[in-house]
Amino acid sequence: MKILVCISKAPDTTTKIAFADNNTRFNEVGVQYIVNPYDEWYALVRALELKEAQGGTVTTITVGIAADDAIIRKALAIGADDAIRINADPKDAYYTAFQIAEFTKGKGFDLILTGKETINYNGSQVGGMIAEILSLPFVSLASKLEVVNGKAKIACEVAGGVEVLEVPTPLVISAAKGMAEQRIPNMRGIMAARTKPLTVVEPVACEELVTFEVYELPPSKSECRYVDPSNMAELVGLLHTQSKVI
Repeated sequence: MKILVCISKAPDTTTKIAFADNNTRFNEVGVQYIVNPYDEWYALVRALELKEAQGGTVTTITVGIAADDAIIRKALAIGADDAIRINADPKDAYYTAFQIAEFTKGKGFDLILTGKETINYNGSQVGGMIAEILSLPFVSLASKLEVVNGKAKIACEVAGGVEVLEVPTPLVISAAKGMAEQRIPNMRGIMAARTKPLTVVEPVACEELVTFEVYELPPSKSECRYVDPSNMAELVGLLHTQSKVI
């Protein structure tokens, strides 16, 4: 089985977010980037489990610049066989999806896996766009995946239960919680990652459809106000006058 896993970078979850140039640009000074957790923990690890059980290869693909090679090597250390980096600095989801889809054509991948979303943009768009460009089936937010005799058996959590699907390969899947458990790369994997192939290819022409005009931080949280449990009248009054309906 031949599996392609889409890997993206994201700021470490402890990063203090700030903007520059009158809030028109994300300030990357001092920012530590990591592999997007949903790509790593769910999509990549499940791909490796399938490879270990059934044989095959796992390739990662990233649309990014040379500085992203460090996070790509992390994916290789976890167990991917090789990696592709499309040499571009993407600005929107369509551009990213188009580059991945164009590279994928004719490569014979049985599965294309993505995380359910990135933790910095939370768009959950790339997987569906790849599938549309390649005219492949797409299943989003999959929590379980098995592949038997060329058919993917997929479970997705839905309101009130679990939806179970059976889809022939090839297809595109976005992976959500429950798909796999995080793996920590060991020293052997880290050393092996240094020599695994990381191929850089140039992007194809594609119009970016989205531009970012301005960024702003969400409003800061207000302080908690404590009410004595015996003073219900005060609590009711505060709920009437100061609570916000969401």
